[in-house]
Amino acid sequence: MKHMSRPAKQGSQFAAMIRGAIWEVQFSELPSWKQWLIRVVRIAHLVIRDLMGEGLTLRSMSLVYTTLLSMVPLLAVSFSVLKGFGVHNQIEPILLNLLLPLGEKSSVITAQIITFVENTKVGALGTVGLALLIFTAVTLVQKIERAFNHTWRVTHHRSLGNRFSNYLSIILIGPVLIFTAIGITATITSHSLVQQLMAYPILGGLIHAGGRMIPYLLVIIAFTLVYAFVPNTKVKLKSAFIGALVAGLLWESVGWGFATFVASSGQYTAIYSALASLIVFMIWMQLSWLILLIGASISFYHQHPEHHTLQSHDRLSSRLKEKLTLTIMALITKNYYEKQLPWTARALAQHLQMPLDAITPLLKSLVANELLVHTDEPIPGLLPAQAPENLKLKDIISVVRCIDENSHFNLDRLPENERVDNVFNNLEQSMQESLHEETIKQLLPVEMQKK
Repeated sequence: MKHMSRPAKQGSQFAAMIRGAIWEVQFSELPSWKQWLIRVVRIAHLVIRDLMGEGLTLRSMSLVYTTLLSMVPLLAVSFSVLKGFGVHNQIEPILLNLLLPLGEKSSVITAQIITFVENTKVGALGTVGLALLIFTAVTLVQKIERAFNHTWRVTHHRSLGNRFSNYLSIILIGPVLIFTAIGITATITSHSLVQQLMAYPILGGLIHAGGRMIPYLLVIIAFTLVYAFVPNTKVKLKSAFIGALVAGLLWESVGWGFATFVASSGQYTAIYSALASLIVFMIWMQLSWLILLIGASISFYHQHPEHHTLQSHDRLSSRLKEKLTLTIMALITKNYYEKQLPWTARALAQHLQMPLDAITPLLKSLVANELLVHTDEPIPGLLPAQAPENLKLKDIISVVRCIDENSHFNLDRLPENERVDNVFNNLEQSMQESLHEETIKQLLPVEMQKK
């Protein structure tokens, strides 16, 4: 028994050492290359944790279902727009390229989709039919936004008017920009000067290698734009690019591996017969959406290092909630007196190195109890809802202690117990007496308290 416990103890010590070296280290004491390496390891661990938690998998499966319903209407709308520019015939080769990992089945599925699209006569649908067509296409973009908002911990979605205006811009203008970029690339590569340069061995090799990199580059640019503009929050372009870089390389690599798998496996046709193409198509779609969501997670964790924690749920202890709330109120009041820009929830999370999910319920309770107020002018932010000298500390603490209580779950639901009730009441009374009439203003520097 003693012999069995030694490896377990050594394993525990090794795990503690790794945890300390990666998750508990002070970045200020490390050189820049070690900081970069630790961040990469942390982000990789967090993305794998999200992937194993089934959240990404379930959202990718949901997007597959929505894609099946929305693909033909979306392509039909894009087909009508591109037809006006005379480039609608390029949809088929682009779609064929996207489905290339399906092997021989890619041409069959592409031809079937194009047939569906061509049979959809947008002009003959009428007002109601056209509205339903656009609504179905918009639903796909909305589903994508919600999936990205979940990844970015965004709880508020765009307004109905903003949704339709933004989504229609993506559906109508997006294809035009894509095919314009492809057309410019094709024009450059076919230019006479480029053809002459390709006659030289070294330059020709470089141009040929660059041409092979163009699909990767276009995918990375497309992913970057998706990560930057689809979530209903401000995404830094650098973070969006890093997520897109990993997702783009992963997408191309997985596509190559999936094509190899499809080419070497004939069981699907034997088992599913006519449904084999559909099954393979759905599997590839789920892998594609999963890769896109993985890239979004990488972008999120790169932009928000305060979420680099081993805890999968951002739950705070009661005393941490109380101190954190007082700290938040003090920061907001200090900016108010100094006439500085008001704090936002995300700025507070980054400043305090706390996950946004953890402080959002605190801010909501403070706003609901009229201790804080949201302002939109001159810029969005949080301000004291009352004069700071009227914001009593005991009221602030009471709000924090009552978070998550409601008509169903509160103190009155518990059975009466005289001794327990006496102890609890004494605790409440002691807190009230110790804080007395102190206000949030007394937590500010002395020179501000005199204002």
